[in-house]
Order: sequence, then structure tokens, then C-alpha cells
Amino acid sequence: MQPVSPTRLQQIATDACDSALSNSTSYSHTSTESWNSTIINSILQSLISETSTPSNPPSFKYAVNSTIIQHLSDPQQPTTNPDTETSHPSSKPRVGRRGMHSATGAYWDNERDGMWSFKYEGGEAKGMDVVISLIWVAIPGHAGIQHGGEAAKESETS
Repeated sequence: MQPVSPTRLQQIATDACDSALSNSTSYSHTSTESWNSTIINSILQSLISETSTPSNPPSFKYAVNSTIIQHLSDPQQPTTNPDTETSHPSSKPRVGRRGMHSATGAYWDNERDGMWSFKYEGGEAKGMDVVISLIWVAIPGHAGIQHGGEAAKESETS
């Protein structure tokens, strides 16, 4: 059971990232705390809004993680022409990659609880990767949810 469809989750995450990073042109370490907070809070607000009513709170607990990884070079950085020694913006982004592997495991009820991960494609042109992870856990006895058996599950993003 998912709180909202995977297509809707992707739209919520994309909208949150677009909003948080709309004024940025490249990675800025001093801005990452603000970007992450904006992304996480926007996703949580959307999920709570879409899975509750004023008289009925959500049937799930949510946990959102946002990770922003800097590319090795800035895609907006000018390149130097070796023939003229002049600087000009590159027509192709010069983006180096840092290795990253993330995994999450959980012990829960596979019928009601779950996780989802997402890589925001809009970060590439800004010299960063943005990876979102969402975990939802059903609240037993809430809105018809019954407690069931538990099982392990793992989600990975590379």
C-alpha cells in the first residue's frame, strides 16, 4: 500500500526540488542546508495534505531524506582556449562525478509500509546530484489499517 502513486510521488519530489533550486545556477555549500530543508518540508507538506483531511490525519508516518552531492567541477565554469589563452563559457558542461552509493534497509510490514527513492534530473545542469528518499510506515488501527506480519525490505540508489 502506497500513500500516493509513484507518478504523483515523482511530481511532488520534482516540484520540491524545482522550488528549492530555482534561483541557483551551481552548487553552493552554504546553501545546501536551506535547499535540503525546503525540499524535505515541501515533500512532507504535500504528502500530509494529500493523505489527510481536516478531521482525519494521515494513515502513515513519513520520513524524508534529501542528499545533495556536488559534482567535481562547476558546469557554469568558463574554459580556457589553449590557442588564444582567453576564457569563454564552455558549450558543453564540464562535470566530474563523485562516487556515491546509498542503501536503506527496514524491518516492517511489506503490505503497508514502504520506501521510494528518486534522483532529481534538474540538478545535473547545476553541478549537483539531488537524491530523495521517502519512507512511509502505516499507523496500525488508523483508518482501517491493521497490524500485519513484518518483513525486511531494501531500497538502493546509485
